Amino acid sequence: MRPETKRFLSPLKTLALFLVMAAGILAGLPPHALAADKATEAALEQYPTALFQGKTQEEIRKELPVSAAYRDETSPVAEDVEVVVDGKSTTASIVRYLTDIEILQYRGDVLWTCIAAFLVFLMQAGFAMLEAGFTRAKNAVNIMMKNICDFCIGTIAFLVVGFHIMFAGPDESLIFLGSTAATQWGFPFWLFQCVFAATTATIVSGGVAERTKFTGYLAYSVVICAFIYPVFGNWAWGSLLDSSGWLEGLLGVGFYDFAGSTVVHSIGGWLALAGAIVIGPRIGKFDAKGNPRAIPGHNLPFAVIGGFLLWLGWFGFNPGSTTTFDGNLARIAVMTNIAGAAGGLGAMGTIWLIFKKPDVGMTVNGFLAGMVAICTAVDVVSVGGALIIGLVAGILVVYSVIYIEKIFKIDDPVGCISVHGVCGAWGTLAFAFFGVEKFSTTVLFAQLIGIGVGFVWAFGTGMILFLAIKYTIGLRASETEEVEGLDITEHGNEAYAGFPVDSHI
Repeated sequence: MRPETKRFLSPLKTLALFLVMAAGILAGLPPHALAADKATEAALEQYPTALFQGKTQEEIRKELPVSAAYRDETSPVAEDVEVVVDGKSTTASIVRYLTDIEILQYRGDVLWTCIAAFLVFLMQAGFAMLEAGFTRAKNAVNIMMKNICDFCIGTIAFLVVGFHIMFAGPDESLIFLGSTAATQWGFPFWLFQCVFAATTATIVSGGVAERTKFTGYLAYSVVICAFIYPVFGNWAWGSLLDSSGWLEGLLGVGFYDFAGSTVVHSIGGWLALAGAIVIGPRIGKFDAKGNPRAIPGHNLPFAVIGGFLLWLGWFGFNPGSTTTFDGNLARIAVMTNIAGAAGGLGAMGTIWLIFKKPDVGMTVNGFLAGMVAICTAVDVVSVGGALIIGLVAGILVVYSVIYIEKIFKIDDPVGCISVHGVCGAWGTLAFAFFGVEKFSTTVLFAQLIGIGVGFVWAFGTGMILFLAIKYTIGLRASETEEVEGLDITEHGNEAYAGFPVDSHI
């Protein structure tokens, strides 16, 4: 609108306000109602008339979305504006359309959230390569197929059921995207949450690798992405859209998990623990006395490349959890990197000290453990805090892998229980020490409760799930299939056609 037009309208607004006040006096309106009209008028004067597009406040209010989560760049926003009326400061609530700068920021949020989701999707390739490298050549195709199906099944299960369970409010149905499909923001938000759900299912595959029936694997992937992960996700993250979770208000401070040390990683780790217990160890993993035997992975360079792909994906996993395009995402990326590096060094030093050799596989698990641990507090932690959290995770993962194998006799081929379950719990607990300005026992208890609830939920439902599969469609491959290799027996393929593959590798 041209300036001279705006000047022409001001007297009309003044006259309109005078008429409203006069009508109010005649109708016997109380003084505070007239003051409210004055406040609203003063607030409206602070904005160009273009922000109201020639509509009254009542007309614009009818266009407000049912929830701020469902708005797009054309939706109006409600805003409280501080104004001075009759010499007194007061607040007026108005609705208006976005400015050009705000629209640009909105589009930046959409773009960044999509890019972050693409990076997290790349973690599927990282998990596939890592798991295949840490296991034997005769099962490489099976590993790849499971990671493919994790994402395919996870996408559909989360679309149909999981997203609704995790984020729908009491009056909103989000099955098949629901109301989110009517907004631009609904799509990047759904995609980002979808890749998180698929990551949880992928974590589990490592703990039961090399001895799981493919049909059994498909069954548990559906349940994890459709029900187990979304339920706990709702408890901790429901308010990110239109729901609310009871853990979010726990003890008045709330259970805090910014990017999923517990919500994603520990849930996946504890599910893997349940699966590994139910399915049992691989043939030949333990001798007659119960001592563990090493079953070397067939391609450690493959595993290292997979680890680096996961590191790259983490730059979407953690900074993307802001879902906003602002400078804070760079800080979060730096803290993620510091924790990963410290975890790698911590694990390398620890395994070197114990076995006199700097083992590459444990070093990879170390930097992964560091990044798992930092997820909870990555948005608020200091440089020193990130360094300590990552370093402790790197040391912890080594002892955890050894302890789980030697003491509990659990066969975890890639160490996912330790990396994701144990170090996810450590990172969640570390928030109480490194993520707050002043230590509080209330915060500590809230984190401990969240960790405990996550373990009981994931391990408990996991045991029920894996036992149900075991006694119905079957969970474990036969001894003959396991010895020959799942590539040939389950898929009729060879990862390395033309190269002889011994049954022991």
